[in-house]
Amino acid sequence: MWGVIIAKYTSAERMFRALERKEPDMVPHFESSVDPKIMNKILPGASYEEFIEHMDWDALVHYDRSFLKEEVLSESRRIVRNEWGAVKRYTQEVDPMTIESPIKSEQDLESYQPPDPDEERRFEQIQRWVKRYQGERAIVAMVTDHNSITSDILGFEERLMAFYTNPELVLRVGQIVLDYSLRYINNAIAAGADIVRITGDWAYKNGPMFSLEHYHKFVFPPFKAMVQEAKKHGVYVMKHSDGNCWSFLDSIVEAGVDGFHPIDPTADMDIGEVKQKYGDRLCLIGNVDCAATLSFGTVEEVRQETKEVIRKAGVGGGLIVASSNSIHSAVRPENYVEMVRTIREYGRYPLDMKALS
Repeated sequence: MWGVIIAKYTSAERMFRALERKEPDMVPHFESSVDPKIMNKILPGASYEEFIEHMDWDALVHYDRSFLKEEVLSESRRIVRNEWGAVKRYTQEVDPMTIESPIKSEQDLESYQPPDPDEERRFEQIQRWVKRYQGERAIVAMVTDHNSITSDILGFEERLMAFYTNPELVLRVGQIVLDYSLRYINNAIAAGADIVRITGDWAYKNGPMFSLEHYHKFVFPPFKAMVQEAKKHGVYVMKHSDGNCWSFLDSIVEAGVDGFHPIDPTADMDIGEVKQKYGDRLCLIGNVDCAATLSFGTVEEVRQETKEVIRKAGVGGGLIVASSNSIHSAVRPENYVEMVRTIREYGRYPLDMKALS
């Protein structure tokens, strides 16, 4: 799709070198998710794999939440209960919204049954991808952050209140989720995943969702355990969080994470500044603005912003260009296509800084 490209590395090798903060032959690209409506506008009727091959992504993403069984509670209102017991409502977006949580007290916890992380069906897609793509495209197992799942189980606001009023309940639920997550990570790696991507937000645009005291008590220890579980098997680890994450970056590095996404441009996260401060320790993944530029900008504005990301953060490697979150339903298909075209045109090493200016 992008013309003749002479490749020194496979897509998988390109991803690995970027995560090792080395220069590949060109800046890699992939997305955590693409709304089916956008996929269909770009390549009508395509499967996920066909779309990835058409756009020449460097990685495929296996999403753990996509394989949770759901009990339909109301077809007309699109309400389901997932395996964690959370009641959710589907809207026009891919991921549903939690509207009711299963644990409200210690009594509820006594009979609570979490999902089974050893069910083979959860990893069949990874196994198929290994047979088809191993060594050619990187396989990413996207694992929902411990913080996000415990918020679903207890309720987002209720969990934050319980940090103060019932920390023991938070810790008990957290241990259940961590036990599941560690098993899930092990199984995904055994199935053939090259990269574990831990996804879940820790911040708003103006800063953390919780105090740093509570972060270090309830959020960081299980996160670090998940990272170390993946790293001991020799795979790469990425962390995703929207929002202003400056407060967390030192600890993310400490945990052993290889790459951080998306370096939210709407939350005072300038990718050039992050590169300057952390580029020797973190691969940066992002950060073309999907809230504004990709959704409402012109093709030329997308082109210029994509070039700016490469110019600010691409020198020396350690950059994977992607959107600042995902290719959601409001993104203009032509803008996303232009973003990828620009990555392939201007992201070849050695970078031509004059052309990027």
